[in-house]
Amino acid sequence: MKLANEHRFPGDEEFPPSKPPVRRSKLGGGYIFGLIVAAVIVIYALTGIYQIGPSEDGLVKTFGKYVMTVGPGLHYHFPAPFQSVVKVDVRTVRKIEIGFRTIFPPPNPQYREVPIESLMLTGDSNIVSVEAIIQYIIDDPVKYVFNIIEGDRIVKQTTESFLRERVAVRGLEAVLTSDRDKISQEAQKGIQKTLDTYNAGVHVVNVKLQDVSPPSEVIAAFDDVNSAKEDEQKTINLAQQYANSVIPIARGNAQKILNTAEAYKESRILKAQGEVARFIDVLQKYSLGKDVTRSRLYIETMEDILPTMKKMIVSGSTTGVLKLLNLSSLPEIGGVKR
Repeated sequence: MKLANEHRFPGDEEFPPSKPPVRRSKLGGGYIFGLIVAAVIVIYALTGIYQIGPSEDGLVKTFGKYVMTVGPGLHYHFPAPFQSVVKVDVRTVRKIEIGFRTIFPPPNPQYREVPIESLMLTGDSNIVSVEAIIQYIIDDPVKYVFNIIEGDRIVKQTTESFLRERVAVRGLEAVLTSDRDKISQEAQKGIQKTLDTYNAGVHVVNVKLQDVSPPSEVIAAFDDVNSAKEDEQKTINLAQQYANSVIPIARGNAQKILNTAEAYKESRILKAQGEVARFIDVLQKYSLGKDVTRSRLYIETMEDILPTMKKMIVSGSTTGVLKLLNLSSLPEIGGVKR
């Protein structure tokens, strides 16, 4: 049986029967929000995990204040802003270039000059270009991080200052040649001492002078001077060689003359001593027998004189005509003149 109000008129639309409303649970929305909050907290907590490399030390800070140092490995600190960590490479040798910059490293290196750093004044008022390298390590990361700001810049400026100071007390020639190693050693000691006064926590490993030369504007004139000095040294060496060859000969001749003179002196002394001894001997004999000694001396003297003289015998027993026998005109008999 249909009711009257179910009668449909033209234009009336047929609607489907409505469904009862669905009631959403308040518990489901709160659960999702809680999950989101929990995820955020976990992610935030995980930001405290950090890794310290094999060559690094980690300086942990709590609200900006240093609290401890940790070594290589995986570590955890409270997330920011409660704690933070500063990583410092303490095992790698660092290098700073003075007076030049490396554009491309070896095997095909290219460099760029930095004249504002390299040009220095010597003690004799000349200008020289000095390019150097300082190598250092951080031996106390706490001092390096908290006592100084921009540690690399401080090391660079200190190195440049000491190089200028060491160059300024030397002449140009010494800087270019003999004193290069001394400059490096003195600069290294001075730089280390200054950085220690800063409590920088830096250990200077080495200071090397890479290139020391006159400025490029005067290098041609400087080469001429060097060439002249080389010629001078070459001449000196030749003269020294000649002297080394002549002096030993002259010394040998001089020694020979001295030896001859010494031998002559000794012979004269010995001869004189012999004559003195002979005279003393004759004197002693003469004092014992004057007539005998006088006759003997006369005979010995005649024996020395007569063989070399012309001899004549004059007879004194005749009167009138002088009888003369010239022994020198007699023929030789048996090789002896009669």
